[in-house]
Amino acid sequence: MAGRNSSESDLSRVTSPELQGQWDEGDAEKGLRPEQLDEYIGQNKVKENLRLFIEAAKLRGDSLDHVLLAGPPGLGKTTLAHIVAREMGSQIHTVSGPNVEKKGDLAALLTNLQPRDVLFIDEIHRLPKVIEEVLYTAMEDFKLDLIMNPGPGARTLRIDLPKFTLVGATTRTGLLSSPLRDRFGVPLRLDFYPVAELQKIVERSSGLLDVEIDASGSAEIARRARGTPRIANRLLKRVRDYAQVRAKVSRISVQVARDALALFEVDERGLDPLDRKFLSTIIEKFDGGPVGIETLASALGEERDTLEDVYEPFLIQEGLIQRTPRGRVATRLAHEHLGFPYLKGGAPQGALFE
Repeated sequence: MAGRNSSESDLSRVTSPELQGQWDEGDAEKGLRPEQLDEYIGQNKVKENLRLFIEAAKLRGDSLDHVLLAGPPGLGKTTLAHIVAREMGSQIHTVSGPNVEKKGDLAALLTNLQPRDVLFIDEIHRLPKVIEEVLYTAMEDFKLDLIMNPGPGARTLRIDLPKFTLVGATTRTGLLSSPLRDRFGVPLRLDFYPVAELQKIVERSSGLLDVEIDASGSAEIARRARGTPRIANRLLKRVRDYAQVRAKVSRISVQVARDALALFEVDERGLDPLDRKFLSTIIEKFDGGPVGIETLASALGEERDTLEDVYEPFLIQEGLIQRTPRGRVATRLAHEHLGFPYLKGGAPQGALFE
């Protein structure tokens, strides 16, 4: 299907959970990133487990078991990987799954590790199958098997590796092969954040950015941040810009936040125009559903993976759509939010919302 490039469409969305180049990397992903578990807000069960396993590994003088961090983008998987390395007193080596194309790429990474180092592979579900197979012995036996001189005279070279910790991050656990998934001793899943925790993140970030904000203002930003810290930090920065340029105030109040977010077309549920288009397409073109994901992707001009990874997790979490065996269905709540009459089992009778 010829659809819009997902990275291009995400760059136009202030509510995209994906990284948006240097804009995010400069501040929100580095300057605002907590450096220790005690500074990390939310995901309490994940933190509790990590703290236990890290302390046990340090008491034994051993490397931490391999960690798999799963969950939608923007929830803090990369941050946790860096925290693991820092808490273990080791170095972190970072790579994205799609960038490891050859066995030699992986071999270069593995042979440069020191004892107890952390190798962080983002989007680990996108590793080529041949790379996964090399990882099996590296993770389990700390050995690297390489084939020298392919052909009739081929021979196998086995290289001993230091005991290291592989931290994998994925938004789609189901795409990991069972042999790779089973080699992670510490599988952890991150969930969307409640508003109260996002408000704490906004207030912490506003202090680091030297931005004055009312409690009601931070709560308004948190409420529209789609349960995602990355989006909360991005909205805070954009509201700060609005306050300085348009409102000409030094403090973000609830009204300033509302006016700014209205300008950015982020509604009270945190939905932006593309989210509303996603829902209205199901309702108007497909009578509320069910509609197959491929058909929906064609209608929206987006890639299927973009819909499944970026759009749907939050909309499902909010109860705005349902996945059924026959396809996606817009719920009563989605109809009401967009101003469409809800007729279960029948088509809506015209739109009340533009």
